[in-house]
Amino acid sequence: MGKSRKRGALGIAVLGVVATLLTACSSGAGDSAGNGSDTTPVAAQSSEPAKPVSLSLGPANQTADVAPGLPVVATATDGRITEAVLTNAEGKTVAGQLSADGAQWVNTEALGYQKQYTLSVTGQGSDGKPVTQTSSFTTVKPRTQTFLSVNPMDGTTVGIGQPLAFYFDEPIADKAAAEAMISITTEPKVDGAFYWFKDDEVHWRPQNYWAAGTKVTIDAKVYGKHLGNGVYGEKDRRIQTTIGDAVVHEADGQTHQVVTKINGQVARTMPTSMGNAANTTPVGTYVLTEKHDHMVMDSRTYGLALDAGGYVTPVDWATRMSNSGIFFHSAPWSIGDQGVRNVSHGCLNLSPENAKWVFDLSKPGDIVIVTNSGGPRLESWDGFGDWQVPWEEWVKGGKR
Repeated sequence: MGKSRKRGALGIAVLGVVATLLTACSSGAGDSAGNGSDTTPVAAQSSEPAKPVSLSLGPANQTADVAPGLPVVATATDGRITEAVLTNAEGKTVAGQLSADGAQWVNTEALGYQKQYTLSVTGQGSDGKPVTQTSSFTTVKPRTQTFLSVNPMDGTTVGIGQPLAFYFDEPIADKAAAEAMISITTEPKVDGAFYWFKDDEVHWRPQNYWAAGTKVTIDAKVYGKHLGNGVYGEKDRRIQTTIGDAVVHEADGQTHQVVTKINGQVARTMPTSMGNAANTTPVGTYVLTEKHDHMVMDSRTYGLALDAGGYVTPVDWATRMSNSGIFFHSAPWSIGDQGVRNVSHGCLNLSPENAKWVFDLSKPGDIVIVTNSGGPRLESWDGFGDWQVPWEEWVKGGKR
């Protein structure tokens, strides 16, 4: 009997030790897993639940008066777009493009004015279930549309003084919106600013003359966008132009000479005769705009009658400096005065040979600087008198 009890007590003790060890192992495993059990696999603990795709469509369903120049966009969250179709009222599909990651679709074809469209988008989330959402909307009927003209024209080479001029055929109420629609990129990079001369005319130029060789690209994306007061853009414009050689004519009314520099080097010095005492040539910085191998100059076009000292005179090799009628031109009748005295009605008279040389050399945007003529200051609005506006004034935006 005594031996049996001893054997039994020993067995209970052993079992107790084993139980203690098992409990310790179980508790340690639970602590390292971050919970009280080691039965759940780690991968299963860290995996996220499958989610349905969330779609966002713009314009929203039943939106009216949408500006057709604004993008139609569909966006997928927690998934990707598998199909997007935009159709007009006749069922014609409007082209669009899906991003590489499938997260966004946007139209690449412009919408029309006063049209109805339906956008149907299907997406799929990590749950594998397709979701479809639809938006129907109508575009705006403009009160009127405006066409934008641009100077310089596409593919041209212009001078270092050429401003970028934009002419709307309607007054623009929202000038900030108009400026935002006109993108100007240059190579090399050049900073500049807009200046409004009138409600339908805005120019852009750098602080100083352009550098020769600069490449300029204008993207005026005005189509389908609101410019204020019910006026919408009629057509986008894209213009590429290059700044050519730096040509500057320095005309001095006291020495009666024109010194022409090309890329900083004197190329020619020419005698001239400027405006007489009754018709003085304005002083300032002019920008050449156009030229004619032959034209008739008629003083009546700017208000000077023939019986008040006006004239109707045919001339050759005329290169325009201002809208008020200031030209370089051939004046064989004043060769004796050229280099000596000022006898013209305001133009810069040159010999036929020199006038032809200037004509052949000139391109729009070349600079003429007139000094010491005794005339008034050239008005900034007379032709491209843009450089007459000090930069600190220019950056204020003009009649903005």
